[in-house]
Amino acid sequence: MIRLLIVDDHQLMRDGLVGLLGLESDIEIVGTATDGAEAVQKVAELQPNLVLMDVRMPTMSGIAATREIKARHPETEVVLLTMHEEDEYVFEGLSAGASGYLLKDASHDELMSTLRKVEAGQAQIAPSVTRKLVREFASLRQAKPEVPAAPPAPARPPELSPREYEVLTLLVRGHNNRQIATELFIDETTVKTHLHRIFEKLQVRDRTQAAIMAVQRGWCAQAAAA
Repeated sequence: MIRLLIVDDHQLMRDGLVGLLGLESDIEIVGTATDGAEAVQKVAELQPNLVLMDVRMPTMSGIAATREIKARHPETEVVLLTMHEEDEYVFEGLSAGASGYLLKDASHDELMSTLRKVEAGQAQIAPSVTRKLVREFASLRQAKPEVPAAPPAPARPPELSPREYEVLTLLVRGHNNRQIATELFIDETTVKTHLHRIFEKLQVRDRTQAAIMAVQRGWCAQAAAA
């Protein structure tokens, strides 16, 4: 059971999320908060295992609240929910300790998938946000001085099949499962199978870790810059 605290300064948004998520059998909404300061207080009182947190709020922002919550209650997971995907919020939110970053125009299925995966211990970030994150890692990698003794990275990880590499490349570009399926003329179930094998072979937990590894090792550098 997911014990969920919903934090948003707009009552309409809070009420909508309570009504929507309250219908799920595996979610118990333990409370709501109107800003980051109240969220920190409510986490201490109600002990949720997951917080769905707006980024921009008065008094204390969602990012500041996330940092405070993770410092005091490291076992509590936080998913940031926002209208914005600007780089400053992505990187600040993740560095503050958030395990998920989701845009407010996400579908119900995307929202539920994110909450369940984060509660299960996986990082979960919207594909469009993942692309920004990967680009940042790509730029840092390009700016880093080359080490002459280091051997050149292979064009692609040898453990991946050509099709799995195609899926990984599209993942780095920020494609979601449906977009990958359309691009490769396969169904979404097949995409999920490929992703599961990619994660297993690369020994990563999720698509964000896979994308960052691909860029760090030079497997999909051109895709990250696209």
